[in-house]
Amino acid sequence: MLKKLFMHKWWTVSALFAISMALYSIDFSIFGNLREISASFLGNLAFLPVYIIVVTLLFERVLRERERQSVMRKLNMVIGVFFSEFGNHLLKELSVHVVGSEELKNRLRMTGSWKKQDFDTALEYLRHSNQKISIDSDALPCLKQFMTEKRSFLLSLLENQNLLEHENFTDLLWAAFHTVEELEARESFDRIPPSDKEHINGDLKRVFGHLIREWIIYMQHLKEDYPYLFSLAVRLNPMIDSPDPVVYQD
Repeated sequence: MLKKLFMHKWWTVSALFAISMALYSIDFSIFGNLREISASFLGNLAFLPVYIIVVTLLFERVLRERERQSVMRKLNMVIGVFFSEFGNHLLKELSVHVVGSEELKNRLRMTGSWKKQDFDTALEYLRHSNQKISIDSDALPCLKQFMTEKRSFLLSLLENQNLLEHENFTDLLWAAFHTVEELEARESFDRIPPSDKEHINGDLKRVFGHLIREWIIYMQHLKEDYPYLFSLAVRLNPMIDSPDPVVYQD
């Protein structure tokens, strides 16, 4: 196999060299100026290292960009699974307990006509707003049950080496996993002191902040690359009170 590959390359090099010699011969037969041909050959030969440098740099840049796009496609597939299995449900649960949630929900009421500017505006709004979570003790057992059931799922994501390259999403996973441990460590939420309730709300606020940002970025990815998936995601938007997958005629 290697011998065959070597022979193929040797024939390719030989053919290119023969073509080059043939072209120089044609040039000499027409113009008959060997001095000019030699000067041209030496000039091209002297500039050859520059050609190699330029081509190598461009080639490496193209390869890096293709590799980056390949990694991002794989990451977005995993992120999509995360939102389907965990993120969307958690967003819906926590959004109910956001202080002043109506403004947030209105800002994130996506439609199929959203463009890049709309996503940028939503992200800018999140950067300048300070969502606070205020969850009652009565709601914590159900939240604990849901999040602890997804513990193994979160651990499997943390073991994914590709996701570790995505710093912001890794921060989200760690925040979610920490919250799971906090909730799991408490056997009961009856009569918890205000300080402990505030601590739990702080953990949930951290998770929600990372979660809502990554959700918007993921939705933008769907809009740009997979509009048919974006259409369904808009209809199942966890930030609206009554999501409906049914498509109605305008």
